[in-house]
Amino acid sequence: MSRLATGGSRIDRARPITFEFDGVAYPAFVGDTLASALLANDVTVVATSIYDGRPRGIFSAGPEEPNALVGVEWPGGTTESMLRATEVELLDGLSAWPLAGRGRLEAEVAPGRFDHRHAHVEVLVIGGGASGSAAAIAAHAANPDDRVLLLDAEPESVGAPGGSGVPPSGAGIERLPATTALGVYDHGYVTAAQRHPTPRTEGRLWHIRAARIVMATGATERPIVFANDDRPGIMLASAASSYIAGYGVRPGTTAVIFTTNDTTDPVAADLATAGIALAETVDARRGEVVVDTLADDAGRLRAVRIAPLDAAGSPDEARVREVAADLLLVSGGWNPNVALWSQARGTLRFDDALQAFVPDKPGPFRALEATGRAAGVIAGIGMVALTWIVPPLTGDDWSTHYVDLQRDATAADLRRALGAGLQSIEHVKRYTTIGTAADQGKTSGVVASAIAASLLGQEVGAVGVPTYRPPLIPVSFAQLAGRDRGLLLDPTRVTPIHDAHVALGAVFEDVGQWKRPRYYPKPGESMDDAVLREGSATRSAVGVMDASTLGKIDIQGPDAGVFLDRVYTNTFSSLKVGSCRYGLMCRVDGMVFDDGVTSRLADDRFHMTTTTGNAAAVLDHLEEWIQTEWPDLRVRATSVTEHWATVAVVGPRARDVVATLAPDLDVTAEGFPFMTWRDAVVAGIAGRVFRISFSGELAYELNVPSWYGRSLWEAVLAAGAPHGITPYGTEAMHVLRAEKGYPIIGQETDGTTTPQDLGMDGLVSKKKDFIGRRSQRRPDSVRPDRKQLVGLLPVDPDALLPEGAQLVALDADLTRVPVPMLGHVTSSYRSAALGRTFALAMIKGGRDRIGERLLAPMVGGGTIEVEVTGSVVFDPENRRRDGELNEHGQPAT
Repeated sequence: MSRLATGGSRIDRARPITFEFDGVAYPAFVGDTLASALLANDVTVVATSIYDGRPRGIFSAGPEEPNALVGVEWPGGTTESMLRATEVELLDGLSAWPLAGRGRLEAEVAPGRFDHRHAHVEVLVIGGGASGSAAAIAAHAANPDDRVLLLDAEPESVGAPGGSGVPPSGAGIERLPATTALGVYDHGYVTAAQRHPTPRTEGRLWHIRAARIVMATGATERPIVFANDDRPGIMLASAASSYIAGYGVRPGTTAVIFTTNDTTDPVAADLATAGIALAETVDARRGEVVVDTLADDAGRLRAVRIAPLDAAGSPDEARVREVAADLLLVSGGWNPNVALWSQARGTLRFDDALQAFVPDKPGPFRALEATGRAAGVIAGIGMVALTWIVPPLTGDDWSTHYVDLQRDATAADLRRALGAGLQSIEHVKRYTTIGTAADQGKTSGVVASAIAASLLGQEVGAVGVPTYRPPLIPVSFAQLAGRDRGLLLDPTRVTPIHDAHVALGAVFEDVGQWKRPRYYPKPGESMDDAVLREGSATRSAVGVMDASTLGKIDIQGPDAGVFLDRVYTNTFSSLKVGSCRYGLMCRVDGMVFDDGVTSRLADDRFHMTTTTGNAAAVLDHLEEWIQTEWPDLRVRATSVTEHWATVAVVGPRARDVVATLAPDLDVTAEGFPFMTWRDAVVAGIAGRVFRISFSGELAYELNVPSWYGRSLWEAVLAAGAPHGITPYGTEAMHVLRAEKGYPIIGQETDGTTTPQDLGMDGLVSKKKDFIGRRSQRRPDSVRPDRKQLVGLLPVDPDALLPEGAQLVALDADLTRVPVPMLGHVTSSYRSAALGRTFALAMIKGGRDRIGERLLAPMVGGGTIEVEVTGSVVFDPENRRRDGELNEHGQPAT
């Protein structure tokens, strides 16, 4: 055992635990990392390298670890495919196994929970060390009202108040323990991953917006490249101090220090405290270097070869000596951790004294600053020797000079890349793969740049470093996704009236992210029974529907009318205030994208409705054209879908119901014509009423602020009770609209459908330009044999066509494959109004085939014969739209 009898600020010696590594059980303490516990148990070989298969040991004590990659099974069975042993916090019963740089995906989905949280703060401090703590305290002292958030990568037990000097959360500073910033983006947006007390089975992804960001990310010690610099027993000098002081672990018995700076002086003192013999300190500033290492039969370090440098800067072969040691501590200097600074597009400069890249100027986000080691303030470093790589003793063999330990990339690879003519460090990175592993070159990146600069005869600052990209540390897909799987894969949206639908026994369907009532079955009713009843009641008396899910977009600005003229195929600039107009929207290819009714609220304001599932896409479409194509237009678009609850009152008795609800509103056909809107007080609620119909019946769409939606729904049911009002769902709505030939975008259309195909050429302006106009003039868009929207009546009035069924000629030979297809069924229903089945279809040259008969072959055999009709199969004269009643008080027919 290499556990010291005393010491170890991070471990609790009163709480022993056990764990397994590679099938062998070992003791440890609460607070140990897997790496510290392995060293305490004399496990020095923890992995083999990814390509060369060389034994590798623990190299560092933090997230920069390139060697000790392990798979982990946490108590309870949750597994993680690849983690760094230096960051695995041990739990009793944990099991781990070594990896050769390659993880494996587990077949079972981990039961862990990963959440997302959002935070908005005045000051964000990234890094919980001394500099970060001081920055957080100073920010709070300067303005106690500011929200200050401190991200500390250390767990709660290590970075707790008193140890870090940070006041407890709630005293003006909130500290997030076990949290690492992953990326810094535009406008002060930062993402961060937080590990929960049960590592990897729970976690949180933070989305943070900050007015000011302080980088206190510290610095990483870097290695020196020499022959066989990858053996187990070779580690960064500061890591040895961390294991001794933090975990009470003796990482070796006899040590050699190879350094270029003064930060190894305290390390020597720590070695003495731990009883580790310091055989020699090799200081490059004195003209001595480590040139090679020797290994025992297991590949572990057993001796270090040391030589002075000659006048040419090469090792003096004649004066090489061997020093027995099982621990070689290397310090080539320190690199400020500037990845996040660079991600924020801050510039870097090469500091000659420090021999490292340091933050220079902030990027577009000006409220960005670095402090402490992250800013290049490395206390006690002294003068740094210009030593990045030690040449081989003999010949020109650089194949064991490992630059990137995780990628097994060597100085030979660098020389080969530069010899091939590559000069950009970005190209060199990709050629050699240096810096492309999970550690993102934390120990190898700057060293590789310096070696490349030497070979190119350039300054290191001129060569630069490869682009730093998020995430800063590896993070699981589960944590990035949060709980977005299973039922939580997509947000579930419900209308303000949802609970009332549940109380009525509604069966719901998913429409986009919305839960919409599909039908309201009574006891013993099937879906077909319920839909026929709902449709019949709506046609004969009055029905009510929750239409709150319709997309609603507020269009404002002096150029709003001009903008809508360009967006829609028909004209809106001439629309009068108080009027509504149905519009078609196309993509640049001329194909129908969406439809809806837009109403003019004022000279410079319109209310647009879209299909439920396409609302977000339409808003994105509008924003793209406003921002990128027509930035000169004075117009803006705002989603107001959630602002309004919408209840549609539909049917010949709708006027009676609305008159009861809004006694001050003139609901007559003359006073409130079709396709107009009115401000009104409905059921005591200020709102808007639209005379719009998606059924062909007399209809009013009542809009009130969403928090009054449930109250409005209940008021409508009460006012309609004397008339037998019936709630109906989306299935009955589809039947009603299909009877009138109204297409559903995405059902009758498939991305290859023009307005002309739908029989809506009258809605396409011939006098103005609009998105997609030119494409609609292409020869392919005006072919006479394009599929067109028509109706279908099965010869057998009880035969229900499957949606998607293909249609062929009546005399088609079904034994010859493929059978020439003429079109397909887009919608198919049973109609209470017609007393039979019917369908809509897209058929080649369909309007010229009206009266013709076709066949629909069925899966499994058989056919259904159909007659092609116009797309409007019910009330083609629109007599019912204004609520005409006959002398018996029944709907006009």
